[in-house]
Amino acid sequence: MPESKKHILVIRLSAMGDVAMTVPVLHALTKQHPDLNITVLTRAFFAPFFRDIPNVNVAIAEVDTKHKGVFGLYKLARALNKSKFYVVADLHNVLRTKILKKFLRCKRFISIDKGRKEKRELTSGKIFKPLRTTHQRYADVFSALGYVVDLSNPSFPDKAILSENLQELIGDKAEKLIGIAPFAAHEGKMYPLELIKIVIEEISKNYKVILFGGGEKEEAILNDLQKAYKNVISLAGKLTLEEEMDIISNLDLMVSMDSGNAHIAAMLGVKTITIWGVTHPYAGFAPFNQPEDYALLADRNQFPKIPTSVYGNKYPEHYKEAAGSVSPETIIAKIKSII
Repeated sequence: MPESKKHILVIRLSAMGDVAMTVPVLHALTKQHPDLNITVLTRAFFAPFFRDIPNVNVAIAEVDTKHKGVFGLYKLARALNKSKFYVVADLHNVLRTKILKKFLRCKRFISIDKGRKEKRELTSGKIFKPLRTTHQRYADVFSALGYVVDLSNPSFPDKAILSENLQELIGDKAEKLIGIAPFAAHEGKMYPLELIKIVIEEISKNYKVILFGGGEKEEAILNDLQKAYKNVISLAGKLTLEEEMDIISNLDLMVSMDSGNAHIAAMLGVKTITIWGVTHPYAGFAPFNQPEDYALLADRNQFPKIPTSVYGNKYPEHYKEAAGSVSPETIIAKIKSII
């Protein structure tokens, strides 16, 4: 067995969903191995993700500014070298992290196996089967060190106590709260706007709907939806990530695309329905601890090349509307069956 009081540096710099997926794994790791000290190296924006995990501290990588390029990574390594790490667990495993590791004094590294070959076979149509989940791939890194991580009986933080400002923003909590995050990084992963309007209109008749999104364009769309329907509140552009997490933790259900919001909700223990377009859960990116039938999948009879890519950034032009093959009625029925 490993010696006690080991300090592990965990690297995961981006993207939002990938960083959020580390959270339940680190929760399990620190609960099952309380003798460990963990430092997570990530971007400053993602630091709130780790606020509820004991024995976990966050180190900030400013990879777009002072830690940019080889010299910037050298400066970052110098700062990190002030701590003595037993091992570096690289959960990102890209060129930037490989360069960084060359400057770190710790010479013991464990890197994630991303299963790139299997994923190429999946997206090329050579195979169609579930691959190892990203959560399990993260856990495998720590298991390789002798710290076996069991993800089968997870624990989650308590619902956040909302500040007066947040309580005022969402109003009376007597109604059940349904979060809807209709956007994603790539168009092929998004549900058509006209169809999500049908879902929002129906669900807002009986539940309070909280809309999530970011950026000026998304903010404008969500504000219009708030004006169009009663019982609908848009949070776009109004809150910090930490404040959004507080509200998400109080949701009764989140409805999201294959995007970061799904993983944030899942890491907080919130029931999460996902709507899938050109991507597919078989690639290993389904939200944590959600039943298989909470993933509503595009029709592969109509769109047989799904998954067209792992991240949804590559697809034939006519696949843009793939998520729309999931009917609004299917989504509404699923919400009502869960809530």
